[in-house]
Amino acid sequence: MKLRDLAVISVLLVFFRWVDVSAQTTPTSCAAKSNTSCEECLSNVTCLWCITNQKCVDYPVQSVLPPASVCGLSDARWGKCWVNFQVLIITLSVVAGAIVIAVLVCCFCCCKCENIGSRKADERLERQADLRRVRQEERRAQMKSRHDEIRKKYGLMKDNPYSRFENN
Repeated sequence: MKLRDLAVISVLLVFFRWVDVSAQTTPTSCAAKSNTSCEECLSNVTCLWCITNQKCVDYPVQSVLPPASVCGLSDARWGKCWVNFQVLIITLSVVAGAIVIAVLVCCFCCCKCENIGSRKADERLERQADLRRVRQEERRAQMKSRHDEIRKKYGLMKDNPYSRFENN
């Protein structure tokens, strides 16, 4: 190994050891902050303040919401002292429901608008088909009149279409 590589590795080891030592010296127990104030307890993110018994406890990270054995939802505070878990859950569920309803309404409106657009396109295609049909009938009538004129000119026109079956 070069001397430079050894120096870099030793500096990194010292830095990581310093970070580890500083992390070990600063932890404060949440239980030590009991019977103080909500703000002081919640200055540590891992703590949960219970209003009923004025206790600061470690947040139960095993469950998303604190169980009733630790503290009731309406009395538990975490992050901010004014945030009530029960109100937070109700508010978040209402907001999530509103978002779901808004997405469904948007999907319904988009599908409805898309169908309206296709109806307009279908009507346009139908009008074009009708115009083609009318022009084709006009051409067919013109061709029939030309053929009839040619038949008259050469005497092939007969008044009775069944005349060839008659005995002359």
